[in-house]
Amino acid sequence: MDKPGYGAGRGGGGAGGGWGGAPTFTPRGGSSGFDRNAYGNPASGGGGSQQARGSGDGQWRDGKHIPGPANPRVERELFGVPNDPNVQHSGINFEKYDDIPVEASGQGVPDPVTTFANPPLDDHLITNIELSGYKVPTPVQKYSIPIVMGGRDLMACAQTGSGKTGGFLFPILSQAFQNGPTAAPMQTGMARQRKAYPTSLILAPTRELVSQIYDEARKFAYRSWVRPCVVYGGADIGQQLRQIERGCDLLVATPGRLVDLIERGRISLQNIKYLVLDEADRMLDMGFEPQIRRIVEGEDMPPTTGRQTLMFSATFPRDIQLLARDFLKEYIFLSVGRVGSTSENITQKIEYVEDVDKRSVLLDILHTHGAGLTLIFVETKRMADSLSDFLINQGFPATSIHGDRTQRERERALEMFRSARCPILVATAVAARGLDIPNVKHVVNYDLPTDIDDYVHRIGRTGRAGNTGVATAFFNRGNRGVVRDLLELLKEANQEVPAFLETVAREGTGFGGGRGGRGGGGRGRARRRRSSRFTTFFTALSVLI
Repeated sequence: MDKPGYGAGRGGGGAGGGWGGAPTFTPRGGSSGFDRNAYGNPASGGGGSQQARGSGDGQWRDGKHIPGPANPRVERELFGVPNDPNVQHSGINFEKYDDIPVEASGQGVPDPVTTFANPPLDDHLITNIELSGYKVPTPVQKYSIPIVMGGRDLMACAQTGSGKTGGFLFPILSQAFQNGPTAAPMQTGMARQRKAYPTSLILAPTRELVSQIYDEARKFAYRSWVRPCVVYGGADIGQQLRQIERGCDLLVATPGRLVDLIERGRISLQNIKYLVLDEADRMLDMGFEPQIRRIVEGEDMPPTTGRQTLMFSATFPRDIQLLARDFLKEYIFLSVGRVGSTSENITQKIEYVEDVDKRSVLLDILHTHGAGLTLIFVETKRMADSLSDFLINQGFPATSIHGDRTQRERERALEMFRSARCPILVATAVAARGLDIPNVKHVVNYDLPTDIDDYVHRIGRTGRAGNTGVATAFFNRGNRGVVRDLLELLKEANQEVPAFLETVAREGTGFGGGRGGRGGGGRGRARRRRSSRFTTFFTALSVLI
């Protein structure tokens, strides 16, 4: 029996033939049910027309929310099979999770909740939360639910993996179920039935992240009148427009694609009641501030007094402070301790491995650690494909994801990884941030990045939501540029520090030789702003005060 917790995982390798419960593989080929390029499930992600809708089947009638009938097929797609013996659940460290420090500041901060209950949440939402396997709120949800349900704006410093998606979806959907839809203005002529008027808008930086938020929204809006939609660049805009035309109450979008659709006259923001900016710091890092300001200040978005605004950011530097000042009103500041970066629920292991030995050492590690979702980071697209093919030929069910993949290919590869049909994913930096895949047991930095912040984000893919995890890194003298930061990080997280790291650190930066270890000295990219690497978010709070 699963121990009650913050959410039963649906992914992970299960029992059965082959590594991690995936199909059995032969050294040179795959199995008949496996596509070696991992482009398998056309119904996954991104709001494709073949998806079963997780919402829109309910009605708002006579001032009441009337849920639609249960649909077993849709439930299986959205929530999986309850108590599936073929689904492996990672060990959950509930004590560590519940010890995550949270601090709220501002006027009239409401008391945190301890359960998913009515009040304050709607009964239909609670039913969908239970179907998702969540038992009790995460620390960020305990505070954000009463804050948002109380009508307050929120600025939250919280990492991906802290439960922040539920932290804004739960109260937004609950109030939608209780209050009903907002009537769209009358349209005439060709515009009739062609422009969408969503009441909730969630902005996020990448197509992977908006797709994940959309998938979660489908779960929690199941059998309701609320229709979630998702739009992002790099995908068929015609398909996204058709989805919007069928109804769009909650819109998840990347800034660039949303501006495009606004310019086409297909989306109006005048009915927005809830505006969410997720990973706001990353959106600014990626240069989206002009688009964000246009969306919030330059279109028909209601003013701050006419909407609720929620901002989530991993850091709180000056440019995020300015954004909060301009977009939020009398907001509550929520500071949530790190989940994943320096957390002791992630066991970090640093192995000294020369480049020529990396493949053989990786095989040893995969055999030693056994089944479970394993995420392997490399620096180049060519290496991602090459290493994935090598693992397949060695009998391991692997796939790869990188920037040259089409959106459809990326979504299919991610779906096969999440479902454990391909429990080994080789990824470039395109997947380093924003991906919220539960039950990743092992992260391998096959190529160490040049920037310690990238390392922090990579290892944060495991040890999520209180789960325990392992992060292994291959280090050699080509990575000496990051050695001092790596030492500092390991010591702060109370991790074992191998002697060779101390030795390389003492040698300084005058060492010759090496190509940079595919991550030791190649990129050297500058950042417009740099986050505080190892401090908790209470440092950000002191900046605010």
